[in-house]
Amino acid sequence: MLKTVLIYAGPLVVPAAIYAEALPMLQLATLYQGQTDLSAYLVSQKYDGIRVYWDGHKLRSRSGNWLALPAELQAQLPAFPVDAELWLGVKRFAALQQLLHQPVSDPAFSSLKLMVFDAPQQQGTFAERQLFLQQRLQQTGFVQLVQQQRVRNEQELQHLLAQVESEGGEGLMLHRQDAPYQPGRVSHLLKVKSYADAEARVVAHLPGKGQFSGVLGALLVELPDGRRVKLGSGFSLAERRQPPAVGRWVRFKYQGHTHKGTPRFAVFLQTLDDSQRP
Repeated sequence: MLKTVLIYAGPLVVPAAIYAEALPMLQLATLYQGQTDLSAYLVSQKYDGIRVYWDGHKLRSRSGNWLALPAELQAQLPAFPVDAELWLGVKRFAALQQLLHQPVSDPAFSSLKLMVFDAPQQQGTFAERQLFLQQRLQQTGFVQLVQQQRVRNEQELQHLLAQVESEGGEGLMLHRQDAPYQPGRVSHLLKVKSYADAEARVVAHLPGKGQFSGVLGALLVELPDGRRVKLGSGFSLAERRQPPAVGRWVRFKYQGHTHKGTPRFAVFLQTLDDSQRP
């Protein structure tokens, strides 16, 4: 179904996300809760980008929109389907969102990476699919295979997590080595973070006071179950001047819950695009 009219400027397609098609049947992670036999898993960095599926012909977001790329990047994509993340670098998610709405002639596309972590149509376990990718995926300046490693215990896992987060990374992913690729929410793919996070819809802008007089003081957001939370920290000055619009979805982090069951110490992380909405 056509969502937005394509605009052609010479041979290039503008902008990036255009058509909505059937949603890619992607594998979704569960939050790591500890008490897991870590020797059964491969561990990789969790990239703060936009989840995409390359079906061998089109690159689509998790929400089913296909993405146009410059011809030189399109030519580097493999001949087989991959599950991956478009990534510009640590703490550059907002810049990535903006880039994907620019003409594909924008020179910033040269910094884009496709971080490949699975081959959904390939039979076998995750470890076997990784071997397939190591042998068949041609890595380029654009296409990169996500590096997997092993940890022996919780101490090594937490040490690696601290290292990744100290470098600006979002967290880790645990892939059970003997697991098949299974669409939907699964227990054999785990995300590891030092904090909990959640998604919520913006319902109001609360005015700032003192040093934030005249700009955003806090966002009032509503969780999918109807609970409401105030997000008053985590914003840049630019985000306070131009906050996420009412109706947009955002991600925030928190530490535990209050006696009323609402998230404690909630901190804004980022505005979500349509492919990341819960």
